Amino acid sequence: MKVYIVRHGQVPHNALNQYNTSDEDLTDLGIKQAEELKNKIQNIHFDIVISSPLLRATHTEYILTNYDNSIITDERLRERSCGTLSGQPLEVTDREEYWNYYSDVQYGINENIQDFFKRVYNFLDELKTKNYKSVLIVAHSGVSKAFSGYFEGIQDGKFLNRGLKNCEIKVYEL
Repeated sequence: MKVYIVRHGQVPHNALNQYNTSDEDLTDLGIKQAEELKNKIQNIHFDIVISSPLLRATHTEYILTNYDNSIITDERLRERSCGTLSGQPLEVTDREEYWNYYSDVQYGINENIQDFFKRVYNFLDELKTKNYKSVLIVAHSGVSKAFSGYFEGIQDGKFLNRGLKNCEIKVYEL
């Protein structure tokens, strides 16, 4: 099965270099990014499209699927919870440490990276049991980092630079 993962289009916290905040919608640039990606993937048939339930992901999915209302969401595809870091500048943490799988550092009350990866891996393990040929997943940078760990291995545990950019797409074989 081919699994295509897409990160949502730009949202305000991306533009401001902040930790994710409330359930934000796409910016004008984020909408444009999704429309451009839609043109690039328009000839690919997907058996199913699954999205994070967060608005930025579902809005991106709506654009990519010609505003099809039959969106399927899965809670396991939510972005890693940044807890008390929400809305703060990215610089308040050591980003390498925040996205280090082997780190013991816990910033504020955020979701532990290993627990976060287990949640995403659980989704992928279940997806493996399905009989799809082509699946589109619309999610977040952190989720794409977990996909990278699942398909490419944990390696040195450093995931800061292993995530997708806004409306970037990557294909894996499951």
